[in-house]
Amino acid sequence: MRDLDVLVLGGGAAGLMCAIEAAKRGRQVLVLDHAKRPADKIRISGGGRCNFTNLHCSPANFLSQNPRFCVSALKRYTQQDFLGLVEKHRISWHEKTLGQLFCDNSAKDIIQMLLSELEAAGGVLQLETSISTVSKPDDRFSVATSKGRVRAKSLVIATGGPSIPKMGATGFGYDLARQFGHDVIAPRAALVPLTFSDANKNLCARLSGVSVDAEVSFKKTTFREGLLFTHRGLSGPSILQISSYWEEGTSISVNLLPGTDVFDALRAARSATPKQDLKTGLTQLLPSRLVDELSQAFQLKGRMADLSDKVLRRCSEQLNRWQLTPVGTEGYRTAEVTLGGVNTKELSSKTMESVMVPGLYFIGEVVDVTGHLGGFNFQWAWSSGHAAGQFV
Repeated sequence: MRDLDVLVLGGGAAGLMCAIEAAKRGRQVLVLDHAKRPADKIRISGGGRCNFTNLHCSPANFLSQNPRFCVSALKRYTQQDFLGLVEKHRISWHEKTLGQLFCDNSAKDIIQMLLSELEAAGGVLQLETSISTVSKPDDRFSVATSKGRVRAKSLVIATGGPSIPKMGATGFGYDLARQFGHDVIAPRAALVPLTFSDANKNLCARLSGVSVDAEVSFKKTTFREGLLFTHRGLSGPSILQISSYWEEGTSISVNLLPGTDVFDALRAARSATPKQDLKTGLTQLLPSRLVDELSQAFQLKGRMADLSDKVLRRCSEQLNRWQLTPVGTEGYRTAEVTLGGVNTKELSSKTMESVMVPGLYFIGEVVDVTGHLGGFNFQWAWSSGHAAGQFV
């Protein structure tokens, strides 16, 4: 039997950050994780270089049924604060597009930084430890593990969501939340490729590997980034972003030529080169392989001089506002994060503590706060973990 001040379940980004901050305050802290090594999501992120935050991070980059919940934590521990920690450890980094920050060398640098900070603060990480039961028989939590029972005044749930199950991700945190009477907003895969059926699936499969800059919209939300055709449907940053907003049974709108009014461009081409074929004209705007397939799918053919404004408008509509109805997503298998989670109305936005169970905290992905693609979910992990770490 071990008796501690703080027990953190989950040795990922949020859990480690919380443990570091709590240990700095002199708290006796233990982090438990069932994996063989810590922070595997950090390890694989950003192609192995970890997109650890975003220079433009703000509450507008997050989805939640309670959109204001994230404001307090993000204000009190910002992207600049985390960048300061990275620079303190002399980890070289670079900015990619749209404010995304990556390690120059390896994501392992971020993991080592967190482990060094935890050790220096006096916190302990214990791996390959499974949890069998969690209870609160008195003023302390009692947790039965594969390596003995642990009691703690504060219990932090930082177990993430079920995205990428091959790495051991589960819905364990949701089960614990429900056990203690918390509401869980129905979780679903987010930042995930969209899939199609029938003709659209076959079209995407034939175009597999083709990528374009595109503007993808759902209702009033639009993202302009790369779009990638796959064997099962569509992927790429713009699609991953819109997947967090898309609702089953509805359509998305894809603009394959953002910034270009196709109707105006084709009218100009008709005046300049009337003998040119429409398909030839379109290859000046889009990859030829894409034009070949779309020409067939949309029946785009004929000599420019023979095409009426009505035909050109139809062509413009199909390329600037292509309506597509996905049948689903690729699910948790390839989802970068999980949408939904522990209802934030039952948590303190200042401390991340349950308003129902004293000493119980929820941080990171397990909470109903989900960031856009581009380092925002890591920043939520750092900010929410830091917030809880000041109070546990």
